[in-house]
Amino acid sequence: MNQRYEPLDPAVARRLVDRAGLADVFDKVESGVRLSPEDGLRLYETPHLAAVGHLAHRVRLRRHGHKAYFNNNIHINYTNVCQYSCKFCAFAAKEGEPRAYTMYGADIERKLREYDDLAPTEVHMVAGIHPREGYDYYLEVVRAAKRARPDIHVKAFTMVEIDHMLKISGKTEDDVFADLREAGLGSCPGGGAEVLVDRVHKATFRDKIGPQQWLDTARKVQRHGFKMNATMLYGHIERPHERVQHLVQLRELQDECGGFMAYIPLAFWPFHTGLERHGHVTTGWMDMREIAVGRLMLDNFPNIKAYWIMLTPESAQTALSFGANDIDGTVTEEKITHDAGTTSPERMNRDDLIRLIREAGYQPVQRTTTYEEIEVVDAPLAPSH
Repeated sequence: MNQRYEPLDPAVARRLVDRAGLADVFDKVESGVRLSPEDGLRLYETPHLAAVGHLAHRVRLRRHGHKAYFNNNIHINYTNVCQYSCKFCAFAAKEGEPRAYTMYGADIERKLREYDDLAPTEVHMVAGIHPREGYDYYLEVVRAAKRARPDIHVKAFTMVEIDHMLKISGKTEDDVFADLREAGLGSCPGGGAEVLVDRVHKATFRDKIGPQQWLDTARKVQRHGFKMNATMLYGHIERPHERVQHLVQLRELQDECGGFMAYIPLAFWPFHTGLERHGHVTTGWMDMREIAVGRLMLDNFPNIKAYWIMLTPESAQTALSFGANDIDGTVTEEKITHDAGTTSPERMNRDDLIRLIREAGYQPVQRTTTYEEIEVVDAPLAPSH
């Protein structure tokens, strides 16, 4: 492994944060005191990104040392047909469009078996809200994955999908979650939150559930014993104080329920979306700040993930020194962000993930979906060409 990235000498670090006007934030971070919304806004507004990143790095090392997690996973976006028309989305299609598709049980089984050689431990499944498919369709999506690979962890359904199932099932909340557990659902990803602010909801995804509904559904998921992640889609029309509001609401729900495993800032890609004319690709400056502020504000979240599909592999690697301790996984065939124009590949092999982590000065650790350690990777890799 390359030389480790260590924190600055405390005296040097203190001078750095003093110049940034963040001495009081440094004191809070060092003593484990929770940052206020006002502190969060200052972290967004200061031009001294290095100071913000260093504070986040200190917290990251305190919690995880030099470990950096990855997993062996596959994405299946089982339908792009969606009854909603969110302005930020390039993935959704309407029935009858040439690009519209819907996968059924046999399709999902076949797709998973295509990757038997990868021995994935997780399948991540999210999709559009199909206007004609019923409640049983969602259960069959999960069951098909478990038929193909009985040992795989099924991480599926945004809070938008869960809310839709609760509405169309004709069953009680308890029965719906019991059905999902019986089908084989293991956990939920954190998508669909976008930005938990009413102004942004009304302007960009007003057809879909709003901030309070997302939080209420996440509460139901966690109270029924399912772990999940949380996200924020940033880099479009949201403002810094709205990002802080989003993070504070996640932190409060974690205080209440404790079921969030990781926070994942999602960089917005504007191409082919309703925001393309006004949007832009996020910069590395913005991406590193989102990782760092997330680590500092979300003191009760165990993990911060740098999702390389949206950040690019190079930025995700750098994010490991700005507060992130997870780089996601092999992914394979992600469609949602690629439809919006990401330049990242659809798949990364295990050796390349390990090489990115090692080159940045961290210890690669393969994990399960719920962060049990599978392997601390020590064996040397073959030279890259």
